[in-house]
Amino acid sequence: MARVDASTLPAAKLEELIRRPAQNNANITSLVTPIVDAVKQRGDAALLEFTERFEKCKLASPVLRAPFAAELMQLDQATIDAIDLSFDNIKKFHEGQLESKPLVVETTEGVICSRFARPITNVGLYVPGGTAVLPSTALMLGVPALVAGCKNIVLASPPRADGTLIPEVVYVANKVGASAIVLAGGAQAVAAMAYGTESVPKCDKILGPGNQFVTAAKMMVQNDTNALVSIDLPAGPSEVLVVADKTANPAFVASDLLSQAEHGVDSQVILIAVDLSEAELQAIEDEVHDQAMALPRVDIIRGAIAHSRTFSVKTIEEALSLSNKYAPEHLILQIDNAAKYVDLVDHAGSVFVGAWSPESCGDYSSGTNHTLPTYGYARVYSGVNTGSFMKHITSQELTPEGLQRIGGAVMRLAAVEGLDAHRMAVKVRVDHLEKTKA
Repeated sequence: MARVDASTLPAAKLEELIRRPAQNNANITSLVTPIVDAVKQRGDAALLEFTERFEKCKLASPVLRAPFAAELMQLDQATIDAIDLSFDNIKKFHEGQLESKPLVVETTEGVICSRFARPITNVGLYVPGGTAVLPSTALMLGVPALVAGCKNIVLASPPRADGTLIPEVVYVANKVGASAIVLAGGAQAVAAMAYGTESVPKCDKILGPGNQFVTAAKMMVQNDTNALVSIDLPAGPSEVLVVADKTANPAFVASDLLSQAEHGVDSQVILIAVDLSEAELQAIEDEVHDQAMALPRVDIIRGAIAHSRTFSVKTIEEALSLSNKYAPEHLILQIDNAAKYVDLVDHAGSVFVGAWSPESCGDYSSGTNHTLPTYGYARVYSGVNTGSFMKHITSQELTPEGLQRIGGAVMRLAAVEGLDAHRMAVKVRVDHLEKTKA
């Protein structure tokens, strides 16, 4: 990993160095647009054609419908136990996010305003395939959808060459009560869920991570009023930022860096070294090399490491200031008394506090969600949560006295805006009250 002494650099240069690798969005959009349009116009036929082209398998139907056959979920007991434990922890954490009762506020005597949550009815959950199959993503999306009370949960995931899905994904789909699984990936899966096809139910919101083509398709359908669909967040390549001081174990630091680097060649890993000597930095680099060489995805790791960096700073405060500028998807604090410094974190998808909190636990089994904002979007987006599967409705109830108390202000502001029908909707009621009193 290239090294940078952050304490000696001007702010503009530092901003340049923490910028993510550029993405050719125009080129990606030009490739995605015809795929989305084809599925929109030709439905199942186009979806099946793209699955044959990209996944190299010919399907009779693009959808598996519940109830799913037991033979599609054949797993060893250790895997079942791991999924079940993870399911329970994720469910517990996301149930804790449910609002127990509506918000009710009397803004003025006789004027009651409230806000209450309702689940989104139809949700589409994208579970990537690509260089790694991710049943954990099915958990991270399916469990909060179940907790929120979504009535129709649809998963989409690319099939294997023989046309089947990995049994772990089917098992999770069954546990969360999914009504269907779309056997497709990429932009074509997103389009199918956004517009609906003869076999794929139309979804109101699409959630889940994916590559640049998936993200481009999600952004595209969200901007199409004919689709009438929303998305969770724009998700780019996976990334991690590790802050390490002299107390950090080099092997732990290296393992956390590599756990993200193995996602893909476009992943980015950042190390912020707090007052580390040359020998301490070299110990981490040696661990990165030695551990990487023993991993089956070492070639992918090489690609990610090529555009990753180590920044040296003097203090933890400097480190977290730099981290906030970067706004990482995953932030790992391998520093002394790590919990003390969490208050300094302003921008991050998820924080892993202390040496014994590897990012892998958040990916699978601790209970927090691993579908997180990347590419700096942690400045403005939350990760997927129970609220991602819900929307809020507000209401107001006024008594006659309440209407009289605020009616004058309403009529005045309506008059200022030149909206006389708005003004009259209040005036006719106020006039009626006055006649009644008389």
